[in-house]
Amino acid sequence: MLKNLASSIFLTERQTDPDVDASVPKVKGRIITTLQKAKEVRPLVEKCITIARKSLQAERNAEQFATTADRGSERWRQWRTSEQWLQWNNAIAPSVAARRRVLQMIGDKQAMRVLFEEVAPRFEDRPGGYTRILRLAKPRLGDAGTRAILEFVGQHDRVRQVSEKPAFENTEEQEETAADTAPTESSTEVEDQTVAVAEPENDGENPQTQADSDEPQGDEPKADEKA
Repeated sequence: MLKNLASSIFLTERQTDPDVDASVPKVKGRIITTLQKAKEVRPLVEKCITIARKSLQAERNAEQFATTADRGSERWRQWRTSEQWLQWNNAIAPSVAARRRVLQMIGDKQAMRVLFEEVAPRFEDRPGGYTRILRLAKPRLGDAGTRAILEFVGQHDRVRQVSEKPAFENTEEQEETAADTAPTESSTEVEDQTVAVAEPENDGENPQTQADSDEPQGDEPKADEKA
């Protein structure tokens, strides 16, 4: 089961023809499975990519001893029996051993070729962490199993964007209106203070006491009573 899952994610990177191939992948480098299966198959996929990535240098070293002649031709037979073929054989040996090891791990020749030709060169400068697991919110129909996405990094990366401060169109107009309104409000405050100062003051006397002083006192004798 794990071999099939690992082969499936590699086969999504293959070159397909919609007219010939009936099972064209919807998204390259991505498969959808359960969360538990994705966690189990991820180490296998990562190990296969590491093995293929380390064998790329051996393939480049063997290119200088390779021939461009067609297989089975007279020129190819001469190269096959020459010293150059021995040098090519020694240089390409680590890559052949890596391909055989990956084939033993996943059990699919086509997936192995796609891994060494398409996937491994992409992660040549990456020391690890070739895949990611994204948990899906919608469960699987039938058993309500938790689904997840297993995909290669570098193709469908989510870029975080920092929100920008909104710019208002009428900002300058609002500033000009506020500048024109400020002197008007200050002059109104000055007028209110002037009116408050102009009001008459009682010099600290009680109005009731002043009214009582104007009334005649009852203790004074009246001169007209005896007359």
